[in-house]
Amino acid sequence: MQLVRLQKLLANWGVASRRAVEKLIDAGAVSVNGQTVEGQGFSVDADKPPVIKVNGKIITPPADDYQIFLFNKPLRVVTTLKDERGRPTIADYLPAGRRLYPVGRLDYDSTGLLLITNHGELTNRLLHPSFKVDKEYLVRISGTPLSAEESEKFSRGLELDDGLTAPCRIKKNSEQDSYTVVIREGRKRQVRRMFAHLGRQVISLHRVRFGPLSIGNLKAGELRPLNAEEKAALLKSAGLNHQQ
Repeated sequence: MQLVRLQKLLANWGVASRRAVEKLIDAGAVSVNGQTVEGQGFSVDADKPPVIKVNGKIITPPADDYQIFLFNKPLRVVTTLKDERGRPTIADYLPAGRRLYPVGRLDYDSTGLLLITNHGELTNRLLHPSFKVDKEYLVRISGTPLSAEESEKFSRGLELDDGLTAPCRIKKNSEQDSYTVVIREGRKRQVRRMFAHLGRQVISLHRVRFGPLSIGNLKAGELRPLNAEEKAALLKSAGLNHQQ
């Protein structure tokens, strides 16, 4: 964590001079995570910036200041930077000396596409259901295949212990036990719980797409930065651009 004064951070990002930013703060024009900043002593984490607005407009780092990586999470790796139980974590695969964080999570026993970034606002938007960003999974289950009526329940929403799920898409694949599921929420173990609600156990769960990005031929444990075209497509899917 690298704490810096808010006015210094915004000046470094090119919003205005530090003195001009201080005047904006005094005028009540700056907010952090929805709360108006009062006084000049407010500090933020420069490595993982919060949602900052000036005059109601979201301010994020210049394009060159943030990084986005595509990672293929292996099986039995925890989607955290530390684990009290000593299990392997995604930090074991990330570049040394960089402050990077996962966008959401994949379960310990799930695999596939995981986005890694230091862009706080992008992370918030990609995970918020209101932006309707697809997350696509390849799922194998045990037990009998879903009936047409059961599959229809996915598209209508399933009543789980934390409420009704948003409608999602499900498609039966050629293999008897395989399905493709597309959701726009990110509840804990959501896909597994939806199948469990219908009396099926998920044997394996592999994320193959997040918004416009597909995992392609990236091998388990491999990490690569997004190219300019991929980065632009991802930002667009979250309602952002290179200037935001």
